[in-house]
Amino acid sequence: MKSEKITQNYKDFLKELAKTGFAGDIRIDTASRVVMSTDNSIYQSTPQAVLHPKNTQDVQHIMQLLAKPRFRDIIVTPRGGGTGTNGQSLTHGILVDLSTHMNQILEINPEEQWVRVQTGVVKDQLNAALKPYGLFFAPELSTSNRATIGGMINTDASGQGSCVYGKTRDHVLELDMVTLGGHRFNSKAIDPNQLKQLTNKEDHVATYYQAAHDISTQYAQLIEDSFPKLNRCLTGYDLAHLWEDSTDPIADTKLFNLNSILCGSEGSLGFMTEAKLNVLPIPLHSALVNIQYPDFMAALRDARALIEHQPLSIETVDSTVLKLAQEDFIWSQVEEFFPQKGNKQALGINLVEFSGNNQTEVADKVKEFTQFLEQDQQLRSGYTIAYGREAIQRVYAMRKRSVGLLGNMQGEARPQPFVEDTVVPPEHLADFIEEFRQLLDEHNLKYGMFGHVDAGVLHVRPALDMKNTADSELIKTITDQVVSLTHKYGGLLWGEHGKGLRSEYAPTFFGKLYPALQTIKAAFDPYNQLNPGKIATPPAPEYKLLKVNEISFRGHKDRLIPKNEWLDYGSTMHCNGNGACFNYELDDEMCPSWKATRDRVHSPKGRASLMKDWLYKSAVAKTPEEKEQLKEFSHEVYKAMSGCLSCKSCVGQCPIKVDIPDSRSRFFEVYHQSHRRPLRDHVIANLELLTPVMAKFGSLYNRLIQQQWVSGLIKNHLKLVHLPKMAKASTDHIKKTPVVRPEEVLNWTPQKLATSVLIIQDAFTRYFDSSVLDDFIQLIKYLGYEPHLLPYFANGKALQVLGFRDRFSRQAIKNANKLSALNKLEQLKIVGMDPALTLTYRQEYQKVPGIKVMPNILLPQEWLEPILKAKGKMTITNPNDAVNVQFFGHCTEKTNAPASHALWTSIFDSVGLKVDAQKTGCCGMSGLYGHETANAEVSSKIYDLSWRHKIETAQHSDTPTEIMASGYSCRSQCSIQSNAEVKHPVQILLQHLKQQGHAF
Repeated sequence: MKSEKITQNYKDFLKELAKTGFAGDIRIDTASRVVMSTDNSIYQSTPQAVLHPKNTQDVQHIMQLLAKPRFRDIIVTPRGGGTGTNGQSLTHGILVDLSTHMNQILEINPEEQWVRVQTGVVKDQLNAALKPYGLFFAPELSTSNRATIGGMINTDASGQGSCVYGKTRDHVLELDMVTLGGHRFNSKAIDPNQLKQLTNKEDHVATYYQAAHDISTQYAQLIEDSFPKLNRCLTGYDLAHLWEDSTDPIADTKLFNLNSILCGSEGSLGFMTEAKLNVLPIPLHSALVNIQYPDFMAALRDARALIEHQPLSIETVDSTVLKLAQEDFIWSQVEEFFPQKGNKQALGINLVEFSGNNQTEVADKVKEFTQFLEQDQQLRSGYTIAYGREAIQRVYAMRKRSVGLLGNMQGEARPQPFVEDTVVPPEHLADFIEEFRQLLDEHNLKYGMFGHVDAGVLHVRPALDMKNTADSELIKTITDQVVSLTHKYGGLLWGEHGKGLRSEYAPTFFGKLYPALQTIKAAFDPYNQLNPGKIATPPAPEYKLLKVNEISFRGHKDRLIPKNEWLDYGSTMHCNGNGACFNYELDDEMCPSWKATRDRVHSPKGRASLMKDWLYKSAVAKTPEEKEQLKEFSHEVYKAMSGCLSCKSCVGQCPIKVDIPDSRSRFFEVYHQSHRRPLRDHVIANLELLTPVMAKFGSLYNRLIQQQWVSGLIKNHLKLVHLPKMAKASTDHIKKTPVVRPEEVLNWTPQKLATSVLIIQDAFTRYFDSSVLDDFIQLIKYLGYEPHLLPYFANGKALQVLGFRDRFSRQAIKNANKLSALNKLEQLKIVGMDPALTLTYRQEYQKVPGIKVMPNILLPQEWLEPILKAKGKMTITNPNDAVNVQFFGHCTEKTNAPASHALWTSIFDSVGLKVDAQKTGCCGMSGLYGHETANAEVSSKIYDLSWRHKIETAQHSDTPTEIMASGYSCRSQCSIQSNAEVKHPVQILLQHLKQQGHAF
């Protein structure tokens, strides 16, 4: 195992940095470094340390120290969202994360249509702030909910709509830069007089401008002749656009803009800390024409004709991506736009958008366009139209998931990003891709494709098993072949994702101009300390560009993990770093621990990285020193895993379906074989079994846990903030409901099976929140059905979560055997009240060896919706009794059973009651997570992110408001944090039906 200890020179640098007044975070723990050793690419490089500067002054401290002669062997690399596919932000030196603290929107000027931001701001975060002004930042990315502005500028990112809106640099008005030596300067377009004044000075800024100006003069004709005239022209060190037209219509002069070099420079010239950006009015009217094709090449060849109609954009998706999308939760949101004709499925689609501020003009464009489409119905299989931004965004959400969905292709060979952003003139794209496909077919490789056909960019991802040496060696072979192919069609290797670790091909594409790039690099970074080896090096012979076949791939470590362990940890091993878990939206369910801590260690991507590295280290540790390193690292992994809420949002929302709760459970099982478990684990693991006993003494239990000495014991020894109270509500209906064993049900008549509902009891709604179960029983009767209870038995979820996997398996098999008699009774409806436990039967039980079949256990809404739908829509007979009802969904239910979650709105609509379904993330409780002392602060922070304001606003509303939540954990958290009374939807439904006098 290669030592990952920090070398002495880096220790000295960090020690000196701490003395300078650096206010940010200096992270040297192994976990932080491992998590930052990968991005959204195939590469891996562990940094010596990770710095999280608080402000521009911190960045200056780093750069000042870096310039000292004794630290010339120190290298630094900036990082934003970590979504790059070419390893731009990977380094073996110091990684500087500009996204953690430097993420503020500093100024919005709606009148002049510009904003000033720190470079750690996320693109969607910016657009959310701009939306009230009717403005937006144009470059559109598939990773827009986690990509930072700094990352976009550093790669000169573009995406959908670039033929109209251009690239990122087209919207950069000014850049605040910190360069080597800690120099801070503002870069913007200047006129020739200003340029002369700057170059006449004797300072660092004069050096930068003089070098760039000399090149623009000396190489003017070569620059004009060298670069293809493409929408996606050169990214980084763009010499062709140093001179630009003035935006002043009166001025008859060109402006010199150093930003054409800085945008796309990937941190190799300096660090960007702030940017002033041009923003645009949001089009008032939009329509998206979704065209289906019998094969993908037909979609590509048709694009040339579609471009003639001058749409805003044309996006394409191939059959591989479409098939994966149909297996993802996203398909339920877009299925209506891609109707299947008979047995024929579309094997390619083009998404063509028209937009503008005049509704009639947009409608006329769409009408003319669709009339054109109908002229050739053999080429095209059909089309649909999505009108309005909401519908269009649903379709684009599917297109945006393409990157991640390809990573979820089954098997060990997965589509990999390494030749995926080639750009050629759009008129040559179909021919280029046809040869590209032939090239991959010759290597017997599968692949997926999607992209921007209007700009001549198609993302092609060949499927490779990077653990396989032969496959990983194809990276260099295929890249060389694609370079030649791209040259042949007059294109570039890098269309929008930057150069990064593919920079060895820079001399090939820049040709005789490459020495000019070296001159630029030397002016800013003479000793090759800023993200070295990428794009260009200073001209000294000791400085080399990185080569693809000399770089460490992730697969180099992965192949040393034993196969059985690789397979056991399943989807976690296939995390490709797409970063969907870094979604900035506070109302999104994905990974609440990441949102609350802003620490990438506490994210699915971070935890997946730690799991892989832990398995690798466990496999290769041989010497006493290596085993000691492994032991220390295990504690760091344990800490990261302990911060996971096991809410399973990653399973539902990650395109790869990375299952961190399952990996956490497996890790805990191994970890606690050599490390004693805390007493708390044993108490929580046995709580389901103890609950019925405690319930017999419910009043005594409630009084005891409120005693100061008992609560002290709970906090000091069990490390729990509090334990939940036993229910005090009446349980008359529960007591009167017959309890039946599964084998008894086999003797029921078909009539009784059809009119009965069998309820699986859970500890939460049976003993702690009994009124919910009691009311559900009443509701079943009210609807004309007969309720029955199964005997209470422990579900075992806590065992699985805490890593008591053998006990969980035994419990699951025992329960499955009890229920097996019900498997063939299709007429019988079995319902579980709590979503977290019900979904455990449906998901975790299915993974247990020895369980082949489980009866279908429904969530309450899955039983209710067809029943109420069959009865017909009801009308409100007593309008004065109507109240405002707000619904807060359970995060596991929303992400792992999204279709069933949406049924609640349909149910209430059918009984004439409008429900306001609130968009929220996780509440922060997640079982007993929020009750644990170690998690109390984070639990409260999570609640603050998206629940507290909405709950407390509803509490104090002038209009009578009922709050309902489907999860027991959510109702408990609202009570603890806001002292709010929150009911289960079945309780509101029962109450409403009784008030309205509906009889069945």
